[in-house]
Amino acid sequence: MKWIRERDALIAQTLAFVQSVTGKKDDILQPGAPSDAPAATVEIIAVEAVTAEIEPPQTPPQPQPVKLPPARASGDFRSEMQARIANFRKHQERFEREREEYCAATLTKLRAAICDPSPRPPAEK
Repeated sequence: MKWIRERDALIAQTLAFVQSVTGKKDDILQPGAPSDAPAATVEIIAVEAVTAEIEPPQTPPQPQPVKLPPARASGDFRSEMQARIANFRKHQERFEREREEYCAATLTKLRAAICDPSPRPPAEK
């Protein structure tokens, strides 16, 4: 039943705090009012604030600036972009050609398998 005493002490402490903040007494715990719960003593503990000096974290070393290549002329940029686009188109055409060749080879194998059916293995009973 220790928890009941702790609960009652907490309630009493809370009521004392509310009364100290608001400046008026609660109607529930008036001296003349009957009380069903046993009286509980409230112990007020003083808390002292402690200040501590905290050193600021050391800043990491600054990264070295990245050197950029010199600016290009607009004509050079245009020719480079055209070369990249042409290279990309060649790459895509090669992929499409390989895809078509693979599809044709697969269809050829399939047609050959349909025309020359191999004997089926005997059915197991």
